[in-house]
Amino acid sequence: MPEPAATVHPSLETPLSRAASLPVPAATELSGRFRLQRNPRCASDADRAQALRDLHFGAVFTDHMAHARFSRGEGWADHEVMPYGDLALSPASAVLHYGQEVFEGIKAYRHEDGSVWTFRPRYNATRLNVSARRLALPELPEEDFIASLVDLVRTDEAWVPSGRGESLYLRPFMFASEAFLGVHAAGVVDYYVIASPSGAYFTHGLTPISIWVTQDYHRAGRGGTGFAKTGGNYASSLLPQQEAAAKGCDQVCFLDDVTQTNLEELGGMNIMVVDADGTVRTPRLTGTILEGSTRSAIIRLLTDAGRRVVEDTISLDSLVEGIRRGTVTEVFACGTAAVVVPLGRLMGRDFDVEITGSEVTHEIHDRLTGIQYGRLEDPYGWMYRLA
Repeated sequence: MPEPAATVHPSLETPLSRAASLPVPAATELSGRFRLQRNPRCASDADRAQALRDLHFGAVFTDHMAHARFSRGEGWADHEVMPYGDLALSPASAVLHYGQEVFEGIKAYRHEDGSVWTFRPRYNATRLNVSARRLALPELPEEDFIASLVDLVRTDEAWVPSGRGESLYLRPFMFASEAFLGVHAAGVVDYYVIASPSGAYFTHGLTPISIWVTQDYHRAGRGGTGFAKTGGNYASSLLPQQEAAAKGCDQVCFLDDVTQTNLEELGGMNIMVVDADGTVRTPRLTGTILEGSTRSAIIRLLTDAGRRVVEDTISLDSLVEGIRRGTVTEVFACGTAAVVVPLGRLMGRDFDVEITGSEVTHEIHDRLTGIQYGRLEDPYGWMYRLA
């Protein structure tokens, strides 16, 4: 069956992006849904200050975490912000045997006036439920998702860093905690949010990274869980990521599982291609690609800036040839953790090409981070004040 014709900026009209545009109650209305059980052993001011001076990505965690529990027949209950600490799980917990788990990634940003904001939280709330449905997990009310961020960030606000490019990375996740052996959906599920003050995902900032295109492994298959944010997708990327590192590359890029010729995404980021005529192309959402919030926002920003943005089938051969001939001038990756990063080298089994351009990458980085950190106007209502 032939591929459908390319379409222009369809991510503006996907069900997920439409759901993400619905209004969200103010944080003052949601605050308090997760009752506070304060940690009696919070980090000292000196230890917290030291942690905020020496930031890495996802290495240090704040004093508290948010939690709620679902039980079949009772629904969601036990909403609380509690001391951060180890979890007690039965060795028979379903997640350990059947991988029934989903998660999200979202950031809290300190603005110049000291306030704390996050970016498109309903997008992440909606996507968590999209993932949950695919993994046969219960859906969490979207307002409860956002309330968990509000209450956790307000409790641990002192952990939100204020340096350029720094943020408090929030990791909501949900997993099957019921203890049993048997292949069926769990009836007891736990939801948590943990928080980590973080610096840049790539410590070299906007320095171009190198990519290994694997032709031996695939991230996901048609009808599988590729569109869901679940740990198994990332677990399957680790071996090819090791392969990429062995080849001297920073990240791995996957091809589709059917033709094994078309670009899909990196291990944890979407990919975009800039043509010499200014058109920006990104792989179409086939059900095997995660629909990223950053990807969606970038499409909107580029379109509103007058650029032609196309969701298309992008073959590896055509991309490599375009880079060699100069008809492709930039390639960049995007995601919540990294924001955007230019690709400077693309390698594979029988090719090795360099990409020198990064003008659009820098342009979109400055525009998007300017909105997120409050340095630029937010005409879209993307930013949501947490504290």
